[in-house]
Amino acid sequence: MMYEMQKQIQIIVDEIDRCIKQHNDEAMTLSVISSKLNYSEFYITRKFKEISGMTFRDYLRRRKLAFALKELRDSKRYILDIAVDYGFSSHEAFTRAFKELYGITPSEYRKNPVTLVIRTKLCPFDRYFFEMGEIGMIKSTNDVKVYFVTIPAHKFLHVKSYDSNGYWDFWQKQSQIPGHDCETICGLLDSIKGKLDDEGGSEPNSGAGQIMAFLHDSKGKPFCYGIPRAECYGVRLPVDYNGEVPSQMLMIDIPEAEYIVFEHGPFDYEQENRSVEEKVSEVIKNFDFSDTGYCYDASDGRIAYLYHDPARFWKEIRPVKKVTATKQ
Repeated sequence: MMYEMQKQIQIIVDEIDRCIKQHNDEAMTLSVISSKLNYSEFYITRKFKEISGMTFRDYLRRRKLAFALKELRDSKRYILDIAVDYGFSSHEAFTRAFKELYGITPSEYRKNPVTLVIRTKLCPFDRYFFEMGEIGMIKSTNDVKVYFVTIPAHKFLHVKSYDSNGYWDFWQKQSQIPGHDCETICGLLDSIKGKLDDEGGSEPNSGAGQIMAFLHDSKGKPFCYGIPRAECYGVRLPVDYNGEVPSQMLMIDIPEAEYIVFEHGPFDYEQENRSVEEKVSEVIKNFDFSDTGYCYDASDGRIAYLYHDPARFWKEIRPVKKVTATKQ
């Protein structure tokens, strides 16, 4: 069954990342991994390329270089030490591989860390992508917390769609635009340093500081509560960020403003994702603003953020404004 094979490939890519982080090259060979899964090397090689679109060896090399790139960007370690840690036999071998993939040498990149498309982790098996729903009976006991916050001014670097409706539809439509596919956009965003929502981890993955957003825009189609909006995907950056803006993306200034937050705690992605989404949506739909002094703000330019991080939370942040009291 195709689903089962994709689950096996997911095990492989998870194992690759684990071994890279532990600098365990011996456990990262195709022979070791295939023996763990009780498949032949030939079968794993063929299926890996069929599902991922690249060879096992090429994926492994690109992931190693992605990890190494982040160390070059974020640390002051010697380039040779980084090269050896990620399985390269010499400074020259590392430089050659790095330049072949990124078009720039490691030393040049360290001096000027431009945005590059790095190889984010493959996710070939996703129950919700295949519309398989939840499994098991685990149910979180975390209630949805609701609170108001003032979010300081910042920038939002993103791609935008006026026609999509939902995460999967968004990326399907983006994939029809050259250079706007999920892999390219996430790879570019992942290479940017200083993202406000990045937890500071060294793992190159598409979740590092990247979020969905809904920009209230009168040119968009009416969606939630009939409010015209554009769906966006991007990263929040400091208000003084002056780095490169990739040609595919837009950068906008978000002024300091007030928001309401609907936050659910950690949950099991495979077993609870849909339930948590429904729970949060229900709280948002039925929230009573009476006596809060606020109401939703659907003005053009206001933005809503969606944080989907099962290990930490499901969090929806909606723009609000203070209600002017009326005289009786």
